[in-house]
Amino acid sequence: MERTFPEAFVERVNKMGLKDIVAEPVMIDKVEQGEASDYAVIIDRISQDVPFYRAYLKNAAIGGAAVINNPFWWSADEKFFNNALAVKLGVPVPKTVILPSHDKPTDTSDESFRNLKFPLSWEKIFEYIGWPAYMKPHAGGGWKSVYKLNNMDEFFTAYKETGQLVMMLQEEIIFEEYFRCYCLGRRYVRIMQYEPRNPHHLRYVINGPPASEKLLKKVNDYVLQLCNALGYDFNTVELAVRNGIPYAIDFCNPAPDADVHSVGQENFEWVVEHAAKMAVERAQQQKPGKDNLTWGTFVTDSVSNYLKGSAAKPAAKPKAAAKTKSK
Repeated sequence: MERTFPEAFVERVNKMGLKDIVAEPVMIDKVEQGEASDYAVIIDRISQDVPFYRAYLKNAAIGGAAVINNPFWWSADEKFFNNALAVKLGVPVPKTVILPSHDKPTDTSDESFRNLKFPLSWEKIFEYIGWPAYMKPHAGGGWKSVYKLNNMDEFFTAYKETGQLVMMLQEEIIFEEYFRCYCLGRRYVRIMQYEPRNPHHLRYVINGPPASEKLLKKVNDYVLQLCNALGYDFNTVELAVRNGIPYAIDFCNPAPDADVHSVGQENFEWVVEHAAKMAVERAQQQKPGKDNLTWGTFVTDSVSNYLKGSAAKPAAKPKAAAKTKSK
């Protein structure tokens, strides 16, 4: 809903004076199935809150628009899966478990949960995660329904409040340093010192103590690993450093805060400049009528492995047709 970034982005692209490339706010009137939109590149900042826009963007993508971020992957993505993917990539993440919703989803009954042991192994879960711990929605964002918990009693009180939300329980990382990093186009990285315990408008640290070059290199590498695996072209990644090890805390932010009033003027200018550069590059690389979406290596590697497996199998020989003897 913020206006500072979209308006600055449009202005920055148009100031480039490029032939055949202009930027404007998307305007939607009639959405006809299978019809291409008028746009080569669309940067999505709102479909997480408006399902109609998500449907529009998927239709635009089918018509060849490069939608940033990929609306199909964004619809499938969630934080618990991302943590599992980070584990496979070798990027450190806090110990995390996923929990069934406290209240049964609408239109379900006890029969719907016959595959679920009850009660869960709470003691083993708490022993694995430890205290303090954080509980947050597995597919949520914006610090909604996030709880810091110090013991079992606090957990069960908070858990009851979450209703039908599917929650994650995650160990707390007591950190010495913390970074929030923009990653645009899966190659432009802006590492920012960050203090998540401050009020929102004071979280971006200005003139903090310098971090070591070795640590910053590791942070940069982890950011690129995660964003390339996920396929997000516009994302932020948060990392908490404990004992010199950066832990990826939150890296599913495909509509990240870019408001000048919270990120600060210097960070804002970087985001506007590199978002414009990224969008123009995508417009110039456009393949008319083709899939111009970004797919992360998790998807592309899976497709590649499947195709290799199919190619390794010999083609089935057609069966001979049965013949009838004429009398």
